[in-house]
Amino acid sequence: MNRHKIINDPVYGFIQIPSGILYDIIQHPIFQRLRRIRQLGFTNLVYPGAEHTRFQHAIGAFHLMTNAIEVLKQKGVKITDAETEAAQLAILLHDIGHGPYSHSLEGSLLPFHHETITKAILDHLNVAFNGKLELAIKIFNGVYKKHFLHELVSSQLDVDRLDYLNRDRFFTGVYEGVIGYDRILHMLNVHDGHLVVEEKGIYSIEKFLVARRLMYWQVYLHKTSLGAESMLILLIKRIRKLQGKSDVELNITNSLQKILASKANRQEELKEELLLTFTDIDDADIMAAIKSWRDHPDKIVSYLSKSIYARNLFKTILGSKEEIDKAYNKIKNELEAHSEWTANEINELVIKGKAENNAYKTSLKNISILFKDGRVKDISKASNDLDIRTLSKTITKHYVTYPRIKLH
Repeated sequence: MNRHKIINDPVYGFIQIPSGILYDIIQHPIFQRLRRIRQLGFTNLVYPGAEHTRFQHAIGAFHLMTNAIEVLKQKGVKITDAETEAAQLAILLHDIGHGPYSHSLEGSLLPFHHETITKAILDHLNVAFNGKLELAIKIFNGVYKKHFLHELVSSQLDVDRLDYLNRDRFFTGVYEGVIGYDRILHMLNVHDGHLVVEEKGIYSIEKFLVARRLMYWQVYLHKTSLGAESMLILLIKRIRKLQGKSDVELNITNSLQKILASKANRQEELKEELLLTFTDIDDADIMAAIKSWRDHPDKIVSYLSKSIYARNLFKTILGSKEEIDKAYNKIKNELEAHSEWTANEINELVIKGKAENNAYKTSLKNISILFKDGRVKDISKASNDLDIRTLSKTITKHYVTYPRIKLH
């Protein structure tokens, strides 16, 4: 029988989970899998405290959604009990499609964005729960009449972002990421069916945008993390390349074996059998595979696996496109002259890429400020003390990542 549950969260304290469908969803194996997926992928290799999971984030976002809806109700916004529960379900499940190591392997294991996988899982769970997720799916997809409910789930000021910035800051210890999430929630309102922030909350929004910018460069796009992720992506790509060309036993779980053997195409529909196989893998499958592949006969697979396992990570250099193009050619020449790698192997191991960051996207649903006289302005026009145009500009940093030591 269902029972009322309380979760002690290190960020917010006690979070109450009501009985019924919300409790049942949290107890479902597909949701419990989020306990075994790190929120920040390989960021723990830079910030050792970043061991928190997608499960913790989902519960935290649920808590903020509950608080936000309560604030809106107190301000006279009409939200039924059914809509409240559906919005809570939508935010609980908003990241259910993430695979092992979260964004690190996005598109590498299956050629689908995590939101596409999330929508497929929502449909699967809706059948399993006899249609009880219908309204939650409408809210998640942004097709429900009360658009502000979707904006609480997915927008430039949603409870997803409020939680992950607050939570990731907490576990990494990066104090520049501190945001006034509680004040922001209490400044929310609804105007013409859309989410707005009351005028008194404008400075909290400015700080939120600045914190987001800083967190991206200091945490999410940290160059050491970029190097580690590049190694993992290259490792998975190499294993797939070798499949069918070698009789070497991979020594991995059956589910991961099926995913790696999959020939799924981005243009194809995500079949349920493949979907359920994907929901059976997590960080543990990948790390067990890496541990096993240290003894793989392929030189690149063995080298990458040993390096990731022992945190002997690639060196990463950031710069302009011109600087990185120049460095890329120089690095390849030096490795060819002073290492045991062949030219073909070096072409695989030296990786160029780019990281992009903008804290505020003017092309998306904007953050609107509601003034006391009833006027509504976009934050970029309402803010007098902060140039939002600077924060909305996309900053691109090019990088090259490569082995820092010779192969012995």
